[in-house]
Amino acid sequence: MASVPQFYKDLQEKYRAWIIREGENAIRRMESYIGKNSLVGDTPYIDGHHFDWLPRIESQWRLVQQELDILLEKVDQLPNFQDISRDQYDVTNDDRWKTYFFYAYGVRADRNCKQCPETTRLIESIPGLNTAFFSILMPHKQIPVHRGPYKGVVRMHLPLRVPEPATDCALRIGGDLRHWEEGKSILFDDTYPHDAWNNTDGIRAVLFLDFVRPMRFPASLVNRFLLQLISWSPYIQGEKPNFEEWDRRMEKLFSKK
Repeated sequence: MASVPQFYKDLQEKYRAWIIREGENAIRRMESYIGKNSLVGDTPYIDGHHFDWLPRIESQWRLVQQELDILLEKVDQLPNFQDISRDQYDVTNDDRWKTYFFYAYGVRADRNCKQCPETTRLIESIPGLNTAFFSILMPHKQIPVHRGPYKGVVRMHLPLRVPEPATDCALRIGGDLRHWEEGKSILFDDTYPHDAWNNTDGIRAVLFLDFVRPMRFPASLVNRFLLQLISWSPYIQGEKPNFEEWDRRMEKLFSKK
């Protein structure tokens, strides 16, 4: 079978980049509408009292930690964030931000979920779950200021491993600095510019979750529709082969005796 000409590949990549750029511009124009109709406020950090399921998740964080620890035995072989999503190269391009995905915009990594049944059980009980993965910052990793693409989700970090000194690990949104504490969730709106760092000699790991932002009707329907469009977009569909390939690699890696 003849190979695809390079000029055609370049054209495809340019078209993908254009679609993603224009799509991001369109959904960012919706941010004011989403913020005004949010049932959990429109602030950088979001109070956990809005979510009645949160105490149940936090109470079982050690079950998740136990499954994470098995993966950390082979942390060097876990994918880098940019290995899963090429668009992350603007944020990270080294091997110090490791990931282990369960869901990405509703797409399920079946093999990874099977490897971590307790984690999967918990995350699948979260209303409106959209994305879920272990986010692992290796020693002395710094994530520069960036912002997420869409305000229609709430981001949550459930800290599982926080190295000492904990004051050398932080998330900052604007001038508001927060330090991770094992078992204590941080919820925030990632469309506010933010950065993070692990300036210790240890590994910082959180369960990283996005779930649908609670909103007034009919804005809630608009939000669900836009999230579905994003899941169908080249931004997500273009990365699906990477996602599935790493799912297969992880199954092989952790099925070895």
